[in-house]
Amino acid sequence: MKCKFCGGETKVTDKRDSGSETRRRRECLKCKKRFTTYERPNEKDIIVVKKDGRREHFLDEKLRLGLIKACQKRPVSMEKIDNIVEEIKKKLLKKGKEVKGNMIGEMVMNKLKKLDKVAYIRFASVYKDFQDVKDFKQEVRGL
Repeated sequence: MKCKFCGGETKVTDKRDSGSETRRRRECLKCKKRFTTYERPNEKDIIVVKKDGRREHFLDEKLRLGLIKACQKRPVSMEKIDNIVEEIKKKLLKKGKEVKGNMIGEMVMNKLKKLDKVAYIRFASVYKDFQDVKDFKQEVRGL
């Protein structure tokens, strides 16, 4: 591998495998600078088919941010949020190349309903596009 600083040849000084990725510590033979690289297997792309028919690449970071917003100021750790993202991503990879956006929304709501009722209502209010207080009342009764 070429050095990211000067373009010279590098050698691996340390290698660690951690489940889904390999971490390599490298040192340039020319400039002697060090840097770290991570190797992960390529996952197949997941295409999300939106309500209006548009197609987008699935971005786990977009899902994570939606969960963080829903769980804001709630006793939900980042570890739990990351676990939900990984669980949903694994299920989507098994479904095939294209998945409908509403399937992802339903998966998120099911996870949040078990995890935190307030976060669930927050997410549902955006996902189901609540228009007034009656929509909130109806959803809370359903809990």
